[in-house]
Amino acid sequence: MKPDSINNNALVATLEEFSRRAETAPLTFGEALDTLDEAAYALIALILVLPFLQPIPLGPLTVIGGITFAALGWQMWRGHESPVLPQRIRQVEISAKVWGVLAKVCAKVMLFCQRFCKSRYTYLVSGRRGQKAGGLVLISGGLLMAIPFGVLPLNNMLPGFAIVFYCIGELENDGLMLFISFFWLAFTTVYFGLFFFALYYLGTEAVMRFLGNI
Repeated sequence: MKPDSINNNALVATLEEFSRRAETAPLTFGEALDTLDEAAYALIALILVLPFLQPIPLGPLTVIGGITFAALGWQMWRGHESPVLPQRIRQVEISAKVWGVLAKVCAKVMLFCQRFCKSRYTYLVSGRRGQKAGGLVLISGGLLMAIPFGVLPLNNMLPGFAIVFYCIGELENDGLMLFISFFWLAFTTVYFGLFFFALYYLGTEAVMRFLGNI
């Protein structure tokens, strides 16, 4: 499950190389990922989630991204060794500027996480158990992200945190990151639930006031 030839520093360098390649010719997401030999689910999911780590809703892109994460999670849950991305995602062309931004964001994420990551509880992120745990995180995070909220702040960022911490835990052999990932899934569920409750409550109040004025 873990790519021996690609560590965290090499991942940043790889994204920077993608940026240089995109300056001379269009580079699709699928073509870029095809150059990552033996790339694990965590590696691909980490690259995919980087654009969603910002508070502004991305509209339909968030829905597409969420469905993609859920699809990757389902493949992991079923035990597929090699991830397969939907053609719609593979054919997306990413500019050199965007690849450069992804490299910078990835470097910041790695630097932050490496301060407290270490190899521990490795049984949670390895073997078949690790596959199922990762699949559950990607499915849950993807489905939460795919809910079409429209203007709700953080609707892509919060489930994105869950995916990021799973990916870091997988790449760093740190099972504790899996618990943090589940925390973000729970927090996101509560946050979304409160939003729906507020909509229901405010909607009910509006209807009652309208009926009272008739």
